[in-house]
Amino acid sequence: MAPVSIRLPEAPALTFRTVEVPAPVARLLDALPEEDAVAWVHGGQGLVGWGSAARLHLDPSGETTDGHLLAADTWWKQLVTRADVEDDVRIPGTGPVAFGSFAFDAALAPSVMVVPKVVLGTRDGCWWLTVADDDHAVISRASAPRPPHGVTYGVGSLDDAAWMAAVEVVVAHIRANRLKKVVLARDVVARLEDPLDVRWPLHRLAEGYSQCWTFLVDGLFGASPEPVLSLRGGVAASLVLAGTAVRGDALGMSSGAALLESDKDLEEHSYSVASVREVLRRHCVSVEVSDGPLLLHLPNVTHLASEVRGRVREGTGALQLLADLHPTAAVCGTPTATARQLIREVEGLDRGRYAGPVGWMDAAGDGEWCIALRCAQIDPTDMQRVRLFGGGGMVRDSVPSDELAESNAKLLPVQQALSS
Repeated sequence: MAPVSIRLPEAPALTFRTVEVPAPVARLLDALPEEDAVAWVHGGQGLVGWGSAARLHLDPSGETTDGHLLAADTWWKQLVTRADVEDDVRIPGTGPVAFGSFAFDAALAPSVMVVPKVVLGTRDGCWWLTVADDDHAVISRASAPRPPHGVTYGVGSLDDAAWMAAVEVVVAHIRANRLKKVVLARDVVARLEDPLDVRWPLHRLAEGYSQCWTFLVDGLFGASPEPVLSLRGGVAASLVLAGTAVRGDALGMSSGAALLESDKDLEEHSYSVASVREVLRRHCVSVEVSDGPLLLHLPNVTHLASEVRGRVREGTGALQLLADLHPTAAVCGTPTATARQLIREVEGLDRGRYAGPVGWMDAAGDGEWCIALRCAQIDPTDMQRVRLFGGGGMVRDSVPSDELAESNAKLLPVQQALSS
């Protein structure tokens, strides 16, 4: 890990109160106001919040992203130490909670942590409300989301031909044995007639991709299938997705069978599993990898999937683990440093916080974090402009046209969510 050399603002002293409440809405996302909101929903459970009791913005720093993560860890621990907490529920996600979204490459893009003024959560039939420095929060169904109109799509950083040429460059490097795997991303730009009400695509993503983790942090929204880290009660778990096929039939059976027999996809998957396993071994007293890989069928694609679990050493928090985990081979490549440098040279894209860690953590250091995939970023200076991201892993047998088709399939969830 890189040393933390980022100058941090002093964390504020806040008061947090958590109480159990009757279900105030039918669905968590129904409580979200249009502005200043955050969300983390999986299968109808999770956390939503609004307002800002505290916020940490980390500028591009010349550091790798582990510098941002470790700096955020330092700031969060200071905030928790200074906090006055009254928690009547005491389960993961109650008391002080921060939502975070970190750059893929902190040398090029900023990261952010947000502590909402109000957090509403639900898990296993229990609903709770956490309020920071405000005793008068009222939960009610918010206004109905406004559907987007007049959505058009334009070329992002590279057109199709230029991106496929970049794939060819990467594959040539791999075949020359300079590295084993590289993940290339691309973007497309959506234009809307009116500023986007982000609650509309959030609802669509949560309904259409309920297996995924629907998220919103600082204008970055999506439905990620890949939980890079869940930490609860000293047990860390990471679901590794690498190796993808576009769905070929209603049940995904033909695409899944092809994946399990594809040397190219099995090779790509093995590199990603190895990168996560080796990191957890450094932080855990024991590590297990599931038998497999297994198949994860989503509405648009089928993935090879493996779970890596370990019992962490005492005192290890989520951001410390993420600082070592990110970037995994699933979003960067193998070896990591070589792949990251090649991405900077040929991708032609500022990923921002796409493919970086996104999620939440509580005062105990527990939390849930995904890789920010199947997502889009609202332009903070132009709410009618939205950048959508997709990509894929390249190995020596990758075919540019196939990789373009895979990236298009990964853009589809947000494109569907932006339809009215």
